[in-house]
Amino acid sequence: MWIDLLTELLTKHRGKFFGALFGLVFGILVITLGFLQTIFVATCLYVGYIIGKRIDENETLRDVVERIFKDR
Repeated sequence: MWIDLLTELLTKHRGKFFGALFGLVFGILVITLGFLQTIFVATCLYVGYIIGKRIDENETLRDVVERIFKDR
């Protein structure tokens, strides 16, 4: 029963599910840490995600810099 419910949530309502989960985690962090510390944690999480994504894609720092400044 739980597997069916989770499968349906992740296939048909993915955005709502992860949005609600994000809101819940953000709210708990604001209550326990405070707003500014929560923003700091969220920023660190985002930077870690970007670095991990670049590593997974076998992208070097040079590739990233060239892509950012290629139009200049």
